[in-house]
Amino acid sequence: MPSNAFLGVFAKSPIKPIEEHIKIVHQASAQLVDFFAHVFEKDWQKAEKVRLDIRNLEREADVLKREIRLQLPRGLFLPVERTDLLELITQQDKIANKAKDIAGRVIGREMDIPTAIQTDFLAYLSRCVDATKQASKAINEMDELLETGFRGREVKLVDNMLEELDSIERDTDEMQINLRLKLREIEQSLNPIDVMFLYKIIEWVGDLADIAERVGSRLELMLARN
Repeated sequence: MPSNAFLGVFAKSPIKPIEEHIKIVHQASAQLVDFFAHVFEKDWQKAEKVRLDIRNLEREADVLKREIRLQLPRGLFLPVERTDLLELITQQDKIANKAKDIAGRVIGREMDIPTAIQTDFLAYLSRCVDATKQASKAINEMDELLETGFRGREVKLVDNMLEELDSIERDTDEMQINLRLKLREIEQSLNPIDVMFLYKIIEWVGDLADIAERVGSRLELMLARN
């Protein structure tokens, strides 16, 4: 986005670019569902295409993050600190980074997800993506929060969204434990190095939900300061 146009967006709302950023990083995580569908089929050509889509979204988010850091005005007359907004964008950006890392590692090794755990893996991944979606929904209420001065029913609405985000993240913790147990049951039949990487991918997918919760925690902190 050209700098003049970007400044114009900030003139209308200093929050809009941050809301746009969380939408992009959520899109990057959501692409993993299609990505792993192709991985299950061992269709590496289609999986690679989705990986490139994720990489491009990550790059788009990274450019926007840098623009926000450079252009976010100092001395904003807002009920939130500039440093809080910068920390929020840092956490948001980690979602796209993690999605890119997951896709890159799986493609790099052409990792086989055992049939015995595919259904549980997909449910787990989808729930982690639910967390990034919920974080995006909450962040996209920030304009309304500013309009109401972080007061009234809008605060309660966002509080409820953040409670739901915490609930989703707890679900992913339980699902990760169960998925690890199922992998453990079959790991002796698999290549030990492949097993090591599978555990790592399971952990990284869970990181999506963990990071989404940290995004929510940054927003919750802003609410608490008002």
